[in-house]
Amino acid sequence: MGTSWLDDEHAPLYTVGQVADLLDVRQAFLRRIDDQRVVSPRRSPGGQRRYSRQEIGRVRQVVTMMGEGMTLPAIRRIIELEHELARLTRERNELAARLAELEHD
Repeated sequence: MGTSWLDDEHAPLYTVGQVADLLDVRQAFLRRIDDQRVVSPRRSPGGQRRYSRQEIGRVRQVVTMMGEGMTLPAIRRIIELEHELARLTRERNELAARLAELEHD
């Protein structure tokens, strides 16, 4: 049996109000980090922001980093670097697997 879209951590299910209540932040803060391209949720057909569980976790990370005195541009750069590191790690793992296959042939 396949997984449900409810199980998908990337499914855009939560509204700005729900996320604000869940994380005890202001809706204006969520709009600001979207405008600053720190965490940019998908939009509903009506144009409203919709957050996934993965994005909620990212917002929680942003709140923590801001509490440590970091600026939004610095946080955005850290997130960009984390994404780049994850991409490079996946690429390295794929290349290592292909190399191992070639060595066994």
